[in-house]
Amino acid sequence: MHLRNACAAALAAAAVLIGAPAAAEDSWPSHPVRLIVPSSPGGGTDVFARMLGQALAATLAQPFVIENKPGASGNIGTDAVAHAAPDGYTFLVSANASLAINPVLQKSLSYDIEKDLAPVARGVMAVNVLIIAAPVGVRTLAEFVALAKKQPGALAYGSAGTGTSPYLGVRKLEDATGTSFLHVPYKGVAPAYQDLIGGRLQFMYTDLASALPHVQSGKVIALAVDHKSALLPQVGTFADAGLGSFDAPTSFSVMAGAGVPKPIVDKLAAEIAKALKTIAPRLERQQALEPVYDTPEQFAESLRAERAMWREFIQRKGITAD
Repeated sequence: MHLRNACAAALAAAAVLIGAPAAAEDSWPSHPVRLIVPSSPGGGTDVFARMLGQALAATLAQPFVIENKPGASGNIGTDAVAHAAPDGYTFLVSANASLAINPVLQKSLSYDIEKDLAPVARGVMAVNVLIIAAPVGVRTLAEFVALAKKQPGALAYGSAGTGTSPYLGVRKLEDATGTSFLHVPYKGVAPAYQDLIGGRLQFMYTDLASALPHVQSGKVIALAVDHKSALLPQVGTFADAGLGSFDAPTSFSVMAGAGVPKPIVDKLAAEIAKALKTIAPRLERQQALEPVYDTPEQFAESLRAERAMWREFIQRKGITAD
């Protein structure tokens, strides 16, 4: 009798232990969730994270708290999520530089993108635009390429560094058109815009949301976008100009630590899809961001393809980190 009672007690205890994680997952989130942004406040990633966090908080009845951890080209914030407790209360909202470019460009990282992080949702894709200072006198992409060929290495552009889509986008433009330009690195986009307007730079390849006020003021001319946007309906794409496969995508995505339970990842992915549908009009109208409705598995596949694309290009062009 005592043995039978002991066995029953042991089985009951095991059932509680086995059921505990499932119960925790079912009740997720039961307290505030951190969304770590590996860049400074006010940038495109930060703006998206705050809009997404507000929408998620409204439906999941828990605060989604934004924590900015900039530095080291996004690696500080990314590392914080990669090594956080895998309890489903710390996630990363990052531009694709930390996820698809840094792991290829930088030889030593404190995290393994495949082993330490798990894709949740692609989130949004940004529209990128090639802009040139109005005083340069160029009005079309064809005129820009012709001028660049007449003055190889003379036209200067700014970016936030080698590991960013704006820098690599210009490198792909050079590759597609047989041109060469002068790169001027900055610590952020704002000082680059100041020098573009001030005449120390001639052009930039950047996100449409930050460029639009300068285009609307007439201080810069939009020459081409990577894909059509209702915010600049009169501006054609690089493909329209015959550059076909030219692509340097910018996205703002959500990642989890690799140990976060799959049911929580799937639940968050589904909630993000719902949130994106709610805020899509504001994203598109205010930030030129286009929602992507994918599953964690689809996002993982596209992320691997993006890394492979950048690996081939970076190695072929001999690009190294600053």
